[in-house]
Amino acid sequence: MSDLCAPGFPEEEVRRRARAGAAAAFPPPGEYGRVLFGADHGGARWPQGEHDPLDTLRITPPVLMPQRLARLIDLGREPDYRDVELTATIGGFTSTLPVYVSALGSTRAAGGDLGLALARQAGALGIPMVIGENVVPVNGYGRQGEAADRALLGRLRAYAEELPDGRGGVAVQQSTEDADAEVWNLVHSDPAAQPLLESGRLAFELKLGQGAKPGLGGMTVLDAEAAARVGDRYGLDDVFGDGRVLRSSTPGTFTAEILRQQIRLMRNNFPRARVWVKLHPGRDVAEAARVAAEAGADAVTVDGAEGGTGWAPDAFPAQVGLPLAECLRRLAAAGPPPCLLVSGRMWEGGRAVKSLALGARAVGLGRAALLATAEDPQAGLIRFAECLALELRLLISALGKYAPAALDRDDVWAPHFPGIPAAG
Repeated sequence: MSDLCAPGFPEEEVRRRARAGAAAAFPPPGEYGRVLFGADHGGARWPQGEHDPLDTLRITPPVLMPQRLARLIDLGREPDYRDVELTATIGGFTSTLPVYVSALGSTRAAGGDLGLALARQAGALGIPMVIGENVVPVNGYGRQGEAADRALLGRLRAYAEELPDGRGGVAVQQSTEDADAEVWNLVHSDPAAQPLLESGRLAFELKLGQGAKPGLGGMTVLDAEAAARVGDRYGLDDVFGDGRVLRSSTPGTFTAEILRQQIRLMRNNFPRARVWVKLHPGRDVAEAARVAAEAGADAVTVDGAEGGTGWAPDAFPAQVGLPLAECLRRLAAAGPPPCLLVSGRMWEGGRAVKSLALGARAVGLGRAALLATAEDPQAGLIRFAECLALELRLLISALGKYAPAALDRDDVWAPHFPGIPAAG
């Protein structure tokens, strides 16, 4: 190493790239499967030099509360936070909370016993759960002797076994490689999925992208043996030089017409399943959401640039994609889809309430769900949801309202984020 230096320049990052080459574009491969990656509180460069703009918004209760009066008359007594009803309709499913578990695919962190424990607790809570992409092409479906704890069928059964009557639902995501493996056909014809299908609690989610790496497909790190098993299905790149390989999915190709036709095909081929569409935080997110809704999607999910659980190049969480608040602003300006679901660093009630006030029907838990489950595989997610539910009730009640659907844009104040109005 020379004594040349460059004060004020990211010298050590340049030196790291000079030492490691292409591997330096990613976090250390040894962190894969045990570190959940995504934009941190201050790591991303938001507009105007601020931190995450959703966090800068203020929730603004009014003094005069006509909806509280209406609730008082209905109850015959003064209402309090315990009178807030949190049940929500999410993409055709009835949920006990305005919350769902975001897509967790084939990443190692969501596999094995942790993934099954998460599925069981989500089912017991009666909230929807999305099974993410690449589970079948990588780990199998679960009927050919594959490891049940990593296969799609294992998650499906674990969830359904705990699910209360009339609550929750499963959305099974599909991307390019999943389509080649006919994942939706497998699920649709499986006897284990029939109770969900017959009760209207099965959805198929078409994935166009994800917040952690907009414009790219899913990525994981595999050892040489695992890479050899899937080399005919995925792009493999030996960027790490230590026997571990970068496995990349193709992101798929969409235009407005392709998206419309895909949704129509889904509705035609699987008429009893709900249709969900997941979008990354692209600059045309409002247009894509409009196309999806007009084509008949039951839910449109927007994953903000803050989202992430698995694996992404370092440049993406910090610099690629719109913040969730900006997505919500653009969607509101264009007219949001009837059922908008959003995700991106959701972990507490204030962030959720702001998203609901700005047009979302429900919010998704990704890293928070995994961490809570890892803390206690028996009841960690359940207790986390209990805390979140209390925060939601307190905040919604403070606004003089008693259901998530009653929230609106006047309930937040955005002094540093143009386009979201100050509360009246």
